[in-house]
Amino acid sequence: MQWIIELLKPSNPALQSVASSVLVLMIVASVGLSIGSLKFRGLGLGIAGVLFAGLAFGHFHVSVNHEVMHFAQEFGLILFVYTIGVQVGPGFFASLRQNGLVLNLLAGAIVVMGALLAVVLWAVFMNKSDLPAAVGLLSGAVTNTPSLAAMLGALREVKASDAALAVPPQAYAVAYPFGIMGIILTMVLVKRIFKVSLPAEQLAFNERASAGRAKLDTMNLEVKNQALVGRRLEEVPLINGTSGVVVSRLLRGGQAQVAKAESVLASGDVLFAVGPTARLNDLKIIVGDESKVDVRTVPSAIESRRVMVTRREVSNKTIDELRLRERYGVNITRIHRNEIELPVTPMSRLQIGDNLVVVGEKGSMAEAAKELGDSLKQLNHPQIIPMFIGIALGVLLGSLPIAIPGIPIPVKLGLAGGPMIVAILLSRIGRVGPLVWYMPLSANFMLRELGIVLFLSCVGLSGGETFVAAIKGHGMQWFLFGSAITFIPLMTVALFAKIVLKFNYMTLCGLLAGSMTDPPALAFAGSVTGSEAPSIAYATVYPLTMLLRVLLGQLIILIFFTAT
Repeated sequence: MQWIIELLKPSNPALQSVASSVLVLMIVASVGLSIGSLKFRGLGLGIAGVLFAGLAFGHFHVSVNHEVMHFAQEFGLILFVYTIGVQVGPGFFASLRQNGLVLNLLAGAIVVMGALLAVVLWAVFMNKSDLPAAVGLLSGAVTNTPSLAAMLGALREVKASDAALAVPPQAYAVAYPFGIMGIILTMVLVKRIFKVSLPAEQLAFNERASAGRAKLDTMNLEVKNQALVGRRLEEVPLINGTSGVVVSRLLRGGQAQVAKAESVLASGDVLFAVGPTARLNDLKIIVGDESKVDVRTVPSAIESRRVMVTRREVSNKTIDELRLRERYGVNITRIHRNEIELPVTPMSRLQIGDNLVVVGEKGSMAEAAKELGDSLKQLNHPQIIPMFIGIALGVLLGSLPIAIPGIPIPVKLGLAGGPMIVAILLSRIGRVGPLVWYMPLSANFMLRELGIVLFLSCVGLSGGETFVAAIKGHGMQWFLFGSAITFIPLMTVALFAKIVLKFNYMTLCGLLAGSMTDPPALAFAGSVTGSEAPSIAYATVYPLTMLLRVLLGQLIILIFFTAT
C-alpha cells in the first residue's frame, strides 16, 4: 500500500498527466466502494465510503491535477442530480396530492427544522467564519450527499477560499455516522415509547390502504336490464368513460368476442368488465346480475397479453387518440406504471415504459403490439440526445441569476439545482416532439452511481489533507452539533405525528427515512416491520425532500456567508 501512495504523491511528475489523475480517482473509488459494501448488522457506509476513502488518501497527500479534479467533480455532480431528477420527476407532483400532502408537510418540517437548527448553532456557538462547517454538518447529519454538493457549489459562487471549501466535507464526514444511527434510534425509541404492536399496525395499514385505493377488479355481468337491449355498448353508463371501467369481452350464444364500442347488446349477453371495484358494483346495478360464467374461460380466438410501450411516437398520447379499438379491435384493460396499477380511461396518457394488458383477437394483436412498440431492446436503449439537451438546459437554468429581496447577491440554482429541476420537469412532460425524456432504470442507476462516485472521490481528496487537524480541533463539537441536527427534528416530528395525527408506525418509519433520503434507514425499517408501508411513505416524500435539501443549503450560504 505504501508504494502506491508514494507513486501517487504530487511530487511525482507523472501525477500532472490526465492518465495518472484518472488512476488516482479510480483507486479511490474502488477502495471507497469496497469500504462502503462492508456491513455490520445490516448497516454500512454505502456510497459515503468513497468520501472516507478520499479523505484517507488526501491525508497522505495524494491528489490529482487541479483542472482534472475540478472537471470530474462538477461533471459527476451534474450526472448525479440530473439522473435523480429523471427518477423522481414522474411521481414528484403526484406525491404532493391527497394523503401525500400531509406526509410531505411533515418531511418538509424535518428539513426546515434541521436547517434552522444548523443556523442557530452556528450563530450562537460557532465563529462567524465557521459557516462552511455548519452547512457541512447539516448535510452529514441528514446523510444527504446532493446537499453537500450544492453547498460547495454555492460557496464557489460567493468566492469562498480553498480553505473554506475543504471544511464542509470534513464536517460531513464527522456528522454522517450518527446521521444514520440517529434515524434508527428514533424509530426504536418511538416503538418502545408507544409500545407499538407491529401486527396491529399492519392490519390498520391494510384496512386504510384498501379503503383509499381504487384497486382494479374484474366482473362478469349478465345483461338483464331490458332498457339496454338494442343499445350499443358505448351508450351504457360508466363504460369506457372517466369511471375507469373497460369491457373487453362479450359472450353471446356460447361464443366469446372482442367487445367493441358499436357492439349491440342483447338480453343474456355476458360482459367481462375490468375497473375499480366500487365502479363495477355500480355497473352491476345498471346491467343486471353477476354471471357465474367467466368469459375468459370460454375457448375463443381472443387472447390477453402484456404489451410494453416503447415507441416514442406513442408517448404522451391518450388512449382515445391512439384509437386501438377502432383500428385493431383490441382493448387496453390495465396500465402498470412504476409498479402501480392504474385504471383505464379514454384520457389516460401513455408513457414510455408503461406495461399494458391488451385484449383482442390473435390476428390483430400483433399489429396493435407493433403500434405500441413492445420492444425490450428499444426500451433498454437510452435516449442519448435528450439527455445531453436536458443537461445543457439544466446548466443554463442553474446559471441564471435570480434576484431575491433581502439577499445582497442574485441567487443561482447552480450545477446542483438547475439540472435537477429541469430533469424533474422534462421527465414529467415525457416527450417533446421526437425527444423522449425516458431513461431506462439500468442506465439511470449507472450514470447516477458514476456521478456520485466521481464527486465524492474529488471532494474527499480535496479535504483530506486538513481532515485530521480539523477533527482534533473541532471533532467533539462537530459531533455533538451534528447529532442534535439529526435527532431533534426527527424526534419532534415523530412524536407530533404519533400523538397528534395518530400516524401508523410503519408509515412513520418510511417518513423518517425519506425525510433524510437514507436508504439504509429504509432497509432497517423494512426488516423490522416486514411491510411495504415504509417504502410507500419513503417514495412519497423523497422527491420533495431531495429538492428542499439541495436548495436550502445553498440558500443558507447565499444569505449568511456574505455577512461574515
